[in-house]
Amino acid sequence: MPELPEVEVTRMGIEPHIKGRTVNKIIIRNGRLRWPIPDEIQQLVGQTVRTVERRAKYLLIKSDVGTAILHLGMSGKLCVVSKQTPLIKHDHVDIEFNNDMVLRYNDPRRFGALLWHEGITGQHSVLRNLGPEPFDDIFTGDYLYQLSRGKQLSIKQFVMDNKIVVGVGNIYANEALFKAGIHPKRAAGNIARKRYDALAPIIIDTLKKAIAQGGTTLKDFAQADGKPGYFAQELQVYGRKGLPCVLCEAPLSEIKLGQRSTVFCQNCQN
Repeated sequence: MPELPEVEVTRMGIEPHIKGRTVNKIIIRNGRLRWPIPDEIQQLVGQTVRTVERRAKYLLIKSDVGTAILHLGMSGKLCVVSKQTPLIKHDHVDIEFNNDMVLRYNDPRRFGALLWHEGITGQHSVLRNLGPEPFDDIFTGDYLYQLSRGKQLSIKQFVMDNKIVVGVGNIYANEALFKAGIHPKRAAGNIARKRYDALAPIIIDTLKKAIAQGGTTLKDFAQADGKPGYFAQELQVYGRKGLPCVLCEAPLSEIKLGQRSTVFCQNCQN
């Protein structure tokens, strides 16, 4: 599943091609995504794209009359192509612009979404209960420490909770906890403030490095230009079960937490 860095890389890839362009047509070949695509999405036709923003893992294509809210789901991809580009299987939506270019949405599993909202975007039901972005000033060690008090939830599940902070998906939670030396099963409420003071900037740095390197190529993800992301080459624990720890060379362990694969070092994380 594309995580925050992959979605941000996608945003950066498509924005230069569609910002300031007028939408000529929206073609929906299959509107049965995670939720049905609402008819109101056609209000975007005739409008100029003012900005392309990201909130958590949602892309926000903003116009003067409303916002198209797009989620890539498990396997969704966006690319900007000429409208003459031949279709391939699972090309579900085209947003056609006044320069004969098309923002094309492909999604084999159809777990993604294309929604419409008028008014303040943050009030849409999929956005209103989200926590802060990891790059917001509020996201600090003290913030995590205060919210964690009394919680027996594992630290990995805690930092992956979108009501606590958005965008710390499975890959990056594994990596950040390893770099911070924190065992993923530890109860969030039993971790000291100084360890949260170390963890918060590690999360931020891990995500920023992934964005800078174009995301992580795992299964379906590629950038908007079709090129792979390269952060996978930097992964120290995720996907490395049984391989030597980069610090102590002990074999890395794997467990399931919240149904998600969790790889860690028994020696280096406590």
